[in-house]
Amino acid sequence: MNPANPARRRSWDLRNVAVAVCQEVSPFELGVVCEVFGMDRSADGLPAYDFAVCAAEPGPIRTRSGFDIVTPYGVDRLATADLIAVPAWRDAHEPAPAALLEALRAAVDRGARVMSVCSGAFILGQAGLLDGRQATTHWRYTQALADAYPAAAIDRDVLYVDADPVYTSAGTAAGIDLCLHLVREAHGGEVANAVARRMVVPPHRAGGQAQYVETPVPEPRSGEDLAETIDWAAAHLDEPLTVEILAAHALTSPRTFARRFAGATGTTPYRWLLDQRMLLAQRLLEQGDLSVEEVARRCGFGAAATLRQHFRRWRGTSPQAYQRTFRTGAQA
Repeated sequence: MNPANPARRRSWDLRNVAVAVCQEVSPFELGVVCEVFGMDRSADGLPAYDFAVCAAEPGPIRTRSGFDIVTPYGVDRLATADLIAVPAWRDAHEPAPAALLEALRAAVDRGARVMSVCSGAFILGQAGLLDGRQATTHWRYTQALADAYPAAAIDRDVLYVDADPVYTSAGTAAGIDLCLHLVREAHGGEVANAVARRMVVPPHRAGGQAQYVETPVPEPRSGEDLAETIDWAAAHLDEPLTVEILAAHALTSPRTFARRFAGATGTTPYRWLLDQRMLLAQRLLEQGDLSVEEVARRCGFGAAATLRQHFRRWRGTSPQAYQRTFRTGAQA
């Protein structure tokens, strides 16, 4: 994750979402966006979006799975969207529709966000929106993306990249992660977690996590179950936690623990702990009137200054400003 343009953090109102589809669209990548933003969950107290699937080429739109999509919306509908999503693109070397590229550039110019799932990043690249920004795509296409857009910084290993206002994600499930990240950015952790529960998916995977991990589910071993240690650590974030302490809980050596942890989760113990503590801090700031000092203590940062430093790097704002934003929103 790359928190670019921090001054724009929390400044957008996510109400109107459009997804642009072209011929041979991938049903899964399209379905990810439809599931997160196109479902009306207002009965559960969750945001409902003005959502539209927009044909960027003459329809009906043929999917890669052999069925057609018929929609009354075209490229002109993109002009009102707060967020435009682009699913996987059919051919990295084929020019995308000029009207779609112009709509994406215009969206960024007027302060909207754009996102891609999988090879949809090539369309953002054709629009000139990756130049000077960090980006990613499915690991199979990262080299081609880097070759096509040398002015972009292509990260080959991460799940998604937040280069606000341009967001890119790797293949398939990483699109879910990015969509939930955007929900969290706009509405806070509680809303994102509630949407994830409805979808029965993990509420948060950090963008910096590797696309591919050696052992997706840790194999239980006698006295060495990483899942048990991870659960224990998540319940003790207010305590000093080091690799040595975690390894001792898992009854293994620090080096072995760190290697197995990275192989199972795609990230380091330190990065995982920092992400968990920041998510907890975010929830506490959203939920109540705790002081920054108390939030720092409960999250294991110790000093408020340490929390402020990490929070500004992670969220692009201060804990106090973030708390005020949600307090004001709750009273509105």
